Amino acid sequence: MSNRAVILAGGQGTRLRPYTVVLPKPLMPLGEYPILEVIVRQLASQGFHHITMAVNHQANLIKAFFGDGERWGVRVEYSLETQPLSTIAPLCLIPDLPDNFILMNGDVLTDLNFAQLYRDHVQNERLFTIAAARRRHTIDYGVLQVEANRLTGFSEKPTVDYLVSMGVYVLNRTVLKYVPRGQKYGFDNLMTDLLAASQRVHVETCDGYWLDIGRPDDYVQAIDDFETRRKQLLGGAARA
Repeated sequence: MSNRAVILAGGQGTRLRPYTVVLPKPLMPLGEYPILEVIVRQLASQGFHHITMAVNHQANLIKAFFGDGERWGVRVEYSLETQPLSTIAPLCLIPDLPDNFILMNGDVLTDLNFAQLYRDHVQNERLFTIAAARRRHTIDYGVLQVEANRLTGFSEKPTVDYLVSMGVYVLNRTVLKYVPRGQKYGFDNLMTDLLAASQRVHVETCDGYWLDIGRPDDYVQAIDDFETRRKQLLGGAARA
């Protein structure tokens, strides 16, 4: 198995302010570990021993903490953006990507089995795999269905079920032919272009634990969840 993972750790964490005024978001602590260290420990335990961190904002702090990765039994390298490139374009700065590799955000807390997600992607010769989580949203209002100013239906506080990207992907390197060089190009741009090109994108629905640590409320929840789910998240009990 290829043991390569790329972690996107270059964002400014603006939604998480004021926490991220001093520290970059990937170094925000969960218990005694930064968020990014939890991810590195998970990847290492599942056989991903070559990790590239795509860095930009406060890159020196991330480099100083992780060094070459020896402490965790992994090889850590860094790809430095000289300008913000969003989520997909930074891959074009990494010259030695293998045929298939994990790509993930550096602020994700999950018990996802990364190794199984990778194996399924390779065995089925997929171009792009998205790990997806189920979410349910309750609308806090009475919703009106209206045609020509006439009420045709009514729902009191309806719920909507949907799938969201977990910020964890497996890519075949050939997908980079769609990515323009030297400019911002994100996951949303790539999905639009792959759909326009009639390329098949596989969505793997995962029913385990997942939290995107994007806002202050999410971070507070992550701190609590990490304490109650520590064994689940760090004890090899990952699942897909």
